[in-house]
Amino acid sequence: MRHALTETPELKFFTGIEVVESTGSTNADLLARAEDPDVDRVVLVAEAQEQGRGRLARPWTSPPRAQISLSLLVRTDGLDPELLGWLPLLTGTAVVDALRSATGVPAALKWPNDVLIEGRKIAGILTEAAAGGPRSAVVMGVGLNVSLGADELPVPHATSLTLCDVPDPDRTGLVLALLTEFAKRYSAWRDADWDTGDLADAYRERCATLGTPVRAELPGGGLLTGIARDIDTSGRLLIGEEAVSAGDITHLRPS
Repeated sequence: MRHALTETPELKFFTGIEVVESTGSTNADLLARAEDPDVDRVVLVAEAQEQGRGRLARPWTSPPRAQISLSLLVRTDGLDPELLGWLPLLTGTAVVDALRSATGVPAALKWPNDVLIEGRKIAGILTEAAAGGPRSAVVMGVGLNVSLGADELPVPHATSLTLCDVPDPDRTGLVLALLTEFAKRYSAWRDADWDTGDLADAYRERCATLGTPVRAELPGGGLLTGIARDIDTSGRLLIGEEAVSAGDITHLRPS
């Protein structure tokens, strides 16, 4: 990265921020560290990620230093398990705000947590709960396309900051902005005793899916179509009168 990540007042939330040259998966690395109950609010950033993955184990790859590959681990002591579905939505909100503030791009969310610019995917988020251990922990992984060219995109409907005409995007500045926004959102949610009212309002304002006709492809070949009306108290998407979670859907597309 262009310069070392340094301690700032906004980043006091985190107990450690580590940058490595290369790893298989930043999420897998932090899930392994979760076995130590004292590990909490730590961040791992990789210049290159060899075995990155997205939802449903889809591969997520990029050339070295062309992307932000970042994971962060938080302990969820005191958080009702029914509210864990808000963590990926909170992370997506933080990524949108970081992109808007750091680069000025019109970033928005596709439910639940894909980050889009003008309908093209620029970032994905993978949230995984650590198995076992004396303290529950969740790891949020973020993959954000920074300087990929058109021929380097993982899928045709993706984009990058360079392709969105952001001049010389600063990956370190973006990481700092993302972590700052996450810390602000998570701290406010915790201080509100995990009340989701403000978080839900912020998410709705940034979610381009709401109010649009969608087609949800379900495991086994089923389909659910209708207007994406709202999100419920668990962060599930309301399509017509049906509530669906991210785990219920294989693909969500415009109808």
